[in-house]
Amino acid sequence: MRKILSFGILFILLLTAVGCTKGDDATLKIGVSGTDNRIWDYVAEKAEKEGLNIEIVSFSDYVQPNLALAQKELDANAFQTISYFNAFIKEHDLDLTPIATTVIAPMGLYSDKYDNVEDIPEGGKIAVPNEATNMGRAFLLLQEAGLITLPDDFDGNGSLDKIVENPKNLEIVPVIAGQAPRVLPDVAASIINNGIAVDAGFNPIEDSIFHESETATPYINIIAVRTEDKDREDLQKLAEIYQQEDVKQFIIDEYKGSTIPTFVPLSDIGVKH
Repeated sequence: MRKILSFGILFILLLTAVGCTKGDDATLKIGVSGTDNRIWDYVAEKAEKEGLNIEIVSFSDYVQPNLALAQKELDANAFQTISYFNAFIKEHDLDLTPIATTVIAPMGLYSDKYDNVEDIPEGGKIAVPNEATNMGRAFLLLQEAGLITLPDDFDGNGSLDKIVENPKNLEIVPVIAGQAPRVLPDVAASIINNGIAVDAGFNPIEDSIFHESETATPYINIIAVRTEDKDREDLQKLAEIYQQEDVKQFIIDEYKGSTIPTFVPLSDIGVKH
């Protein structure tokens, strides 16, 4: 009787262990920022057919997805440009690595008062993201729009003292990125990150008065993982699925230019892999 009882307990424990292991191995947790998960929903459906279950974990900012990945709460994240990624992991001393490129999401300049950049008046207030890399990106956009001039050796990190020329004496107002749409009534124009703009109901191509070109290489988005996991078979398979031709076509058809598929080698964005 004792042997039968012991065997029964062992059998239950084995079943429990197998069940836990299968669940842990079968689901990949992917961190994203914002609520527009159309691409990842499509990728998840494809991945499921190939034996990969994907759980999308949404964050409301650009800080937590990297911290959560480093703390092993996620298997990967996909929300950030290579420029932001490089600055963030350096500042926070995180051992993370890109494994694939995904899209460019053009940053735009929006206004509910003016239809053209030329109409922005002398001394007008321009809201920009307050985080250094996104502020730098915003400054490059303002320079491309002809509103300011930056130094030739501009390093991509924004701070107000880096503006060399400001012919219209624009007042640059740093704001939390997520608040950029909300300040539109109080400024002449606001620079809004793509994902935040979409969440606010804007189409970055149709509704902005000026937006980035698709050749903005530092702002290609990536899938990032912990460096120790960069060669994991399931994560490499995920990257491969994301970069398939039908995913590219889905992005083109679904976003109509507001998000641009950019499946380029990691070496094109300065990553040695």
